[in-house]
Amino acid sequence: MNLADLNKIANAMVAPGRGILAADESSGTIKKRFDAIGVESTEDNRRDYRELLFRSQEAMSKYISGVILYDETIWQKAKDGTPLVKLIEQAGSIPGIKVDEGTQPLPGCPNELITVGLDKLAERLKKYYEQGARFAKWRAVIDIAPGIPSYTAVRTNAHALARYAALCQQAQIVPIVEPEVLMDGDHTIDRCYEVTEFVLKETFQELYYQKVPLEGIVLKPNMAVAGKKSAKKAGVEEVAEKTVRLLKTCVPGAVPGIAFLSGGQSDEEATAHLDAMNKIGGLPWKLTFSYGRALQAAPQKAWSGKADNVAAAQRAFTHRAQMNGLASKGEWKQDLEKKAA
Repeated sequence: MNLADLNKIANAMVAPGRGILAADESSGTIKKRFDAIGVESTEDNRRDYRELLFRSQEAMSKYISGVILYDETIWQKAKDGTPLVKLIEQAGSIPGIKVDEGTQPLPGCPNELITVGLDKLAERLKKYYEQGARFAKWRAVIDIAPGIPSYTAVRTNAHALARYAALCQQAQIVPIVEPEVLMDGDHTIDRCYEVTEFVLKETFQELYYQKVPLEGIVLKPNMAVAGKKSAKKAGVEEVAEKTVRLLKTCVPGAVPGIAFLSGGQSDEEATAHLDAMNKIGGLPWKLTFSYGRALQAAPQKAWSGKADNVAAAQRAFTHRAQMNGLASKGEWKQDLEKKAA
């Protein structure tokens, strides 16, 4: 392991004004997204859609530091025969790869899940590195509901995340460590804070046990937000203040950067929250974005599977990427959204 090189890539992933495009939707997830815009989820359509994103020159070169790919996508070629990985590299962005293989029920823990995919991961990482991947992603999901999460679920998922991270670094690949506390329930922001603190502390403990140097990782956490079904929503300032306080409590300063997941927030909410955190300032790590739906909902709708709409979809993608790029520096203003509309 060359830690200096890993650290250099991790810092590039969280460079000021830039963030990560999560284009690693599973076949099932992208089918749901395509169903919503009336597009059949064929291999060619998936490729065409992702190609239009990666060929969005302004967005990719100015605001996107890296792209998380799905296994299918990392091997695909554009219509003209150029490997999609090369399009990403040519735009000055870093190719990455989702390596977990989804979730399974966790034995003995009703309604809780464990992320799987550690078997043969070392061999897969070697092939991904040869294909151009320089970072990877593994997502653990922790739900909040009556009686859960259990200590067993939190610790088992934290342990798997740490083992994955150690294997990545051994393969000279920067691990994105993603312990996601879901916002699906009716819990308050304070309950989210409490559970996320528990999850992050366990995750960093396990990273220590697995001898993972923190200078060579990027953390991808949820923000402290109330559940979608909560009767009491937290305002932007409260989300920002509580999330920053939570991270300062749990995340060592050795971590180069934190790239938030959007987790079901609206496009503008995800941008406003990130911006408010960066306006607080005085943080030991960079704070940026690693958004999927919050970067892609607008371009998907604009595209709707039609070649004639590619330019409009690219404009929509560039706008969202730019807004989040500004938010990663604490320079976003809401009236910039109105000007674009």
